[in-house]
Amino acid sequence: MADVAVLGTGTMGAAMTRNLLKAGHRVRVWNRTHEKAEPLAQDGATVASSPAEAVAGAEIVLTMLADGKAVEETVSQLDALPLWIQASTVGIDATERLARLADEKGAVFVDAPVLGTKEPAERGELVVLASGPEEAREPSRPIFDAIGKKTLWLGEAGQGSRLKLVVNNWLLSLVEGLAESISLSQALGVDPGRFFDAIEGGPLDVPYAHVKGKAMIDREFPPSFSVKLAHKDAELVLEAAGRHALELPFAAAVERQLARTAELGHADEDLAAVYYASAKDAGGPSG
Repeated sequence: MADVAVLGTGTMGAAMTRNLLKAGHRVRVWNRTHEKAEPLAQDGATVASSPAEAVAGAEIVLTMLADGKAVEETVSQLDALPLWIQASTVGIDATERLARLADEKGAVFVDAPVLGTKEPAERGELVVLASGPEEAREPSRPIFDAIGKKTLWLGEAGQGSRLKLVVNNWLLSLVEGLAESISLSQALGVDPGRFFDAIEGGPLDVPYAHVKGKAMIDREFPPSFSVKLAHKDAELVLEAAGRHALELPFAAAVERQLARTAELGHADEDLAAVYYASAKDAGGPSG
């Protein structure tokens, strides 16, 4: 078992930490908001007061922070790093900066964003999109086995973040299309439940649509993947497309819808709250 430092214990980082502890790893944790890390002490983690304290003596460092800026600011405080697994979704530009930072710190850098939200994270059923040097595979394996159900090794560091953006673009497009379909059904006087009856079990069916669709119909949006994080990811998709002079008009529309959803007061609610950006009864959090 390994000595692991987890930097970032929000919804995903806390779930990963608990699964690392269940697998028998020794874990020290740090979070920018200290109070969010404190409950993990009851699970057996050691709560550190600084990133340096968390990393001291660690064999592996796992970062799971909100964005590239937060990761960069945190890791810049450290004198040196061992094997660094960077699991936050930060996009291509930030990943390239972090890879250079890893070189400066003498770290072996593994770019490994994950697929899955709160519930899969809690069950240890994430999909890990790993990329990095061959020498990192074996020491990373016990960590990935603890937090996920499947690991895809994709080549040199940065390929994981590239695939994550592709998947997220599809995911965000799916949820926006679902929100518009439900809004259209309601405007036409069609029970949106009949929409799901029509696609269920056929080639158009997607299990995720049923989960998010129920949230939209019930107007209940407990955060699993928040609007503000989804909007950040939409911006990263457009940033990546811009690097290649690629126009993604639907991705741009989804980004605007997520921005509007946040403006309406739903930034901290689940991604499914994008429904409010097109619904006839769009409004604030009580809408």
